[in-house]
Amino acid sequence: MKFTVNTPGATRQRTACAIVAIYSDGVLSDTAKALDKASGGMITGVINNRDIRGQAGETLFLTHTGKLPCKRILLVGLGTAGKLDQRGFRKAARAAFSALGKGGYANAISFLGLEAVSDADAYRKTRIAVELWHETSYRFTTMKSAPSPEASRLKSIGLACETGDKRKARLALKHATAIAGGVALARDLGNLPPNICTPDYLVKRAQAIGRTSKKLRVTALRAADLRKLRMGALLAVTQGSELPPRFIVLQYRGTAAKTKPVVLVGKGITFDSGGISIKPGAAMDEMKYDMCGGASVLGVMQAAAELDLPLNLVGIVPACENMPSGTATRPGDIVRTMSGQTVEILNTDAEGRLILCDALTYAQRFKPAVLIDIATLTGACLIALGRVRSGLLSNSDELADALLGAGQNAGDRAWRLPLDEEYGELLKSPFADVANIGGRDAGTITAAAFLARFVGKTSWAHLDIAGTAWVQGSNKGGTGRPVPLLMEYLLQSV
Repeated sequence: MKFTVNTPGATRQRTACAIVAIYSDGVLSDTAKALDKASGGMITGVINNRDIRGQAGETLFLTHTGKLPCKRILLVGLGTAGKLDQRGFRKAARAAFSALGKGGYANAISFLGLEAVSDADAYRKTRIAVELWHETSYRFTTMKSAPSPEASRLKSIGLACETGDKRKARLALKHATAIAGGVALARDLGNLPPNICTPDYLVKRAQAIGRTSKKLRVTALRAADLRKLRMGALLAVTQGSELPPRFIVLQYRGTAAKTKPVVLVGKGITFDSGGISIKPGAAMDEMKYDMCGGASVLGVMQAAAELDLPLNLVGIVPACENMPSGTATRPGDIVRTMSGQTVEILNTDAEGRLILCDALTYAQRFKPAVLIDIATLTGACLIALGRVRSGLLSNSDELADALLGAGQNAGDRAWRLPLDEEYGELLKSPFADVANIGGRDAGTITAAAFLARFVGKTSWAHLDIAGTAWVQGSNKGGTGRPVPLLMEYLLQSV
């Protein structure tokens, strides 16, 4: 898709479709007023006929536009005039692009960005528009034998903004394109079946990302390397699978070597059967999404390199399967982690924290400025927060606040949960330094409390994306979250 930044003036610009805002109670935007006047009252006519009321997210196509330079007009409701915020703008833009994608138009111009949004400037409005177009037009057809009949015919979209805002809008277009590419990569990896998206496959995709920039270096450790590093927890998870584990490290150097990096660690369980503590059969196919934390790290690394961000960034993806077999880890086994701490494995389905604890220990060698792990870690987070917000736990108020703010701005929201020391008491084991589960109470928090034992004094945050990494139902598929949140955080850091 080609995006361009356009100036106002809907009555002068030729396009197959003009996307125009109206408000509830018959209030027209300035663009709608101009087109209404030039058409002899076409827009007020459909409003008076109650064909559209201007409610937020409501849409209506006008196809008989007479002598207007736009062949069609897509009216989009923005709700009450003067009360439009970023959330309402997102809802309207998503509805507009969803409707537009179903048409047979070759090009369009959106004038929605000319509207005042209380908590979004021209940069943010452009970012929202571009990212939402990519979100709504995304189709996963890799495994189909024939192209999707729903594919959009659109080739270009113009985004109108005030003349003085063109520079901001073009910067936003650049950022949004890279972020959308990272989101699409994460979605693709999540949607691939587990017989294709294996640990070795993730290595190949990481190496492909590495070839896009001279500032990227990719290393992929094998099982023998992990044994030398004494990653007993990670190796315990993978020992029931015939597929060997891989440990992927991407290093991006965008500034002076002495500058401490941001380190991202993403859970990469390419299929999670639960191991000996096997999961119920219903919806077990969705456990291919248990590598979405790792997928999001790869998406961020790709976007950061594409934007040539002036920072140092490390992405770590411990990748393996969790399968039941005669060699699989048993409940009651005790393993020694890379840190030297011992873990009693009471439930083999609590495997994500086991691969992450060794990865977090490994991450310390980079002396991170901040350390963020991302994982589809606990069903308890889905129960607590549903599919709206990701769970956030941290040992740093400053880092937590920055991530929460980034998520709010990016429309990829998180919610902070507590991490009091008392929660760690639930992980006590009579036989090892710590147990890998703490019972039914506060499952998301105790999982994070387990991980906190392996980060030392590093400024650290944990994002539990069990509820946000994919959606169910008729639109089943990966979401690419939290790539937007993480990229917003990095952009605000430079």
